[in-house]
Amino acid sequence: MIRPMQNATSPFALANVRRFIAFRVFFKARFYYPVFTILFLDYGLTIEQFSLLNTVWAFTIVLAEIPSGALADLVGRRRLLVATSLLMVWEMALIAFVPLGNSALVFWVFLVNRVLSGLAEAMASGADEALAYDTLVAHGDPEDWPRVLDIQMRMLHAGYLVAMTLGAAVYDPGTVNRVLHWLGSGVTVDQHTSMRFPVYLTLLLALLAFLATWGMRDPVPVGPSAGERIDTRTRIRDAVRITLRAGQWILQTPFAMAVILFGMALDHVLRLLVTLSSQYYRLIDLPEASFGLIGSAVALLGLVVPRIARALVEKSTPGRNLGRLTAIAFFSVWGLTLFVPWFGLLPMMTVYVAMMFTSFFTSHYLNRIAVSDQRATVLSFKGLAFNAAYGLIGILYAVLIGHLRHRQEILHPAAGRVLVENRAFTASVDWFPWYLLAVLALVFLVCRIRGASCGCGGESHPAP
Repeated sequence: MIRPMQNATSPFALANVRRFIAFRVFFKARFYYPVFTILFLDYGLTIEQFSLLNTVWAFTIVLAEIPSGALADLVGRRRLLVATSLLMVWEMALIAFVPLGNSALVFWVFLVNRVLSGLAEAMASGADEALAYDTLVAHGDPEDWPRVLDIQMRMLHAGYLVAMTLGAAVYDPGTVNRVLHWLGSGVTVDQHTSMRFPVYLTLLLALLAFLATWGMRDPVPVGPSAGERIDTRTRIRDAVRITLRAGQWILQTPFAMAVILFGMALDHVLRLLVTLSSQYYRLIDLPEASFGLIGSAVALLGLVVPRIARALVEKSTPGRNLGRLTAIAFFSVWGLTLFVPWFGLLPMMTVYVAMMFTSFFTSHYLNRIAVSDQRATVLSFKGLAFNAAYGLIGILYAVLIGHLRHRQEILHPAAGRVLVENRAFTASVDWFPWYLLAVLALVFLVCRIRGASCGCGGESHPAP
């Protein structure tokens, strides 16, 4: 148990809150993100294998999301987060030290890496927020949660800024060799050596994440009392019971269902566009050398947007915030369809802004209304919905781009492969604004059926 700190003047005086922020930064701001795709390829994998591995990663998250949330509510958030950080250590150690040359071995090592990474993502989802929020309930003021989210997101994006810049720099052997030469070293590294440097740095972050979670303490009693022994069958039955109860609570709480559904509708569209951003940058005539700078600019946005989101949740109603967010998302996505050279970067930046708002709003509103003993499970339902929607739109987009490519080949039989791909991509982006409106309209209809306001009518829903 945590020692009571009822008189803490700041939520950041609570060790759990500080460690929650540290864990988020160490777990998420990974140094290999700016070179993610080419890292896999330089290890000797093919594009097809890269796609397969990330499909495995997504399905692992979907399958493990709800059980991990229930497990967090059953055995304790701190235990689950310690296990999460250990999974991160293992996943990074595998690719940090795998020998090259045997393509089959490399593929299977990366397959295990993706499974461990997906499990870690699922286990961290909800448990860390639930532990920090319950700490405020038990030893502070839950009204401080927007402040905590604000600082957490700003610190995370500061971490992204460092990871994007340093990760790309140490991956490039030319940059590394220039630094070594400037330091007076006669050592020279090649691509096969330098490509592991972002992985080594991320492995260091995994060890720091372990230290951060090891010092956490569950703020409320969780699991069996001292001396009480519960067999595996009972634990599984209790986990299923917690899962079903949380799912039933979401279905019976229109506001909670609305938050998850609207967040899912916005997130999966915006996230796919972010995934496709490098191709979009090429088509608006941005040089590839600028992509790293753009990533750093996004990280800088992350230092500002949470402060705005915090002000909005404190001074405005959920319905009005949803209206603002929907307008930003739609006009951002519509702006992408224009493919304006250079200035087309602006709508992509606001896509990132809309993603940040979506993350902040859903976290704030769900934590505010969920009860402590099922908070992690409720947040895991949110993660499941978000990832399932993202997987579904990925399949739909693959079908769409295949159809558009075939159509371009018929219309322009003399065009080269690259030109066909570019034209198909441009045509595919035209579908996104209308798809977003259709999904939002469907969600709104479901909410109106489930409840008169469903949290969308402008009133604020207090915590139970």
